[in-house]
Amino acid sequence: MGGNHTQTKFILLGITDSPRLQTPLFVFFLLIYIVTILGNVGIIILVRVSPSLHTPMYFFLTHFAFTDICCSTVISPRMLADLLSEDITISFTGCMMQFLTFAFFASIECHLLAVMAYGRHVAICQPLLYVTIISSRVCWQLIASSYLFAFLTAIICTWCVFGGSFCGPNRINHFFCELFPVLKLVCSNTHSSEMVIFAFITVNAVCASVVIFLSYISILRTVLRMCSAQSRARAFHTCASHLMAVSMYFGTGFFMYLQPPSSHRSLDKVASIFYAVLIPMLNPFIYSLRNREVKRSLVKCGRRIFSCWQHKSFLSSRT
Repeated sequence: MGGNHTQTKFILLGITDSPRLQTPLFVFFLLIYIVTILGNVGIIILVRVSPSLHTPMYFFLTHFAFTDICCSTVISPRMLADLLSEDITISFTGCMMQFLTFAFFASIECHLLAVMAYGRHVAICQPLLYVTIISSRVCWQLIASSYLFAFLTAIICTWCVFGGSFCGPNRINHFFCELFPVLKLVCSNTHSSEMVIFAFITVNAVCASVVIFLSYISILRTVLRMCSAQSRARAFHTCASHLMAVSMYFGTGFFMYLQPPSSHRSLDKVASIFYAVLIPMLNPFIYSLRNREVKRSLVKCGRRIFSCWQHKSFLSSRT
């Protein structure tokens, strides 16, 4: 993939150039990465082993947790290695693949948030038809379409960025191969590429936002018509975790990508850390700590594990 380029390697300038901060940052981000993996893997396992969570909402949540793991894994290990290494170069192919995979999984998350909002809309507004409308076949179709659209978006954006000519400086002012820092190194005319990328990001973000907005407008109207205050509170509580995840993801995403390239400053690194490193860690806590069914399943699994441990301890003490 790509046009004429003379660069075979890029230099990532990283999060900081201060040697004193590198070790503390390494420990901090390593802990975040470990918690991210454990939290999201825990969500996937919990949904798999708990029959009460075998519903479309939690089916989508397992895929969301999987994409969080992938997004974090694309960025964090390389970032951690660079914090302790003197060699902070990345090959042209490695940079392109990092950009492609991160764009792919980040786009999937965008679509999954819309799919999950639609699922909540059907569950609250049409509960009697929920199983019929959101059937197993429909779930897989929604997931497959999310992956397909995300793949097309990632391929086209990667072509627009890496299809140009790289013949100037090779220093990327970022800690990974992010869109605008890489695009600044292209010495050919990037106006058309920027327009195509902006169009695809806008279409993905705006379409997902419209689905989410319309879903929650419909949910709000249905909830306000409910006679029982307890039912209204339960419906709002069910949607709270998803709305929190949507706000964090789209807030940082709009800040990063829906502004002119000339407006990008050093603050972008902070925003990138937030959506590429911190949000994947926070999502499992948001969906577990604010979800009664997940907390109930966690308690049941904990009791089951404790009972098994007690039973094994009793058998071993008798032998």
